[in-house]
Amino acid sequence: MKKNGKQAEAVELELGEGSEERSRFLEVSRKVLLASIGAVALAQDEIEDFVARLVERGEIAERDARKLLREVTEKRRKNASTEMDKRLEDLLDQLNVPSKADIDALGHKITALTHKIEELKKAQADA
Repeated sequence: MKKNGKQAEAVELELGEGSEERSRFLEVSRKVLLASIGAVALAQDEIEDFVARLVERGEIAERDARKLLREVTEKRRKNASTEMDKRLEDLLDQLNVPSKADIDALGHKITALTHKIEELKKAQADA
């Protein structure tokens, strides 16, 4: 089925209204991600410098330093991932973006209402 000009304009208007909010969301998300990446890179450099100084002073062996760096890096990745998830959830909450749980709950309500409507239609037809 082909849409006429007025229907196409209405769809474009509807899409256009949300595009400004989507653009804002994307820009804020981009800034958060870039800031996080910068912080992680800086932290990694500081950790590597610190461990290198320990090796230079003979306080730890080079093999132990590599192991320490792997352990710290892995732990930092896990923590960074958790922190990024939390920040993203907070950002989505501030922008009033529904969560998957919210959408699932609405889906269940719609299903329940659909069943009730069908029952009412059937009862009305039987009457």
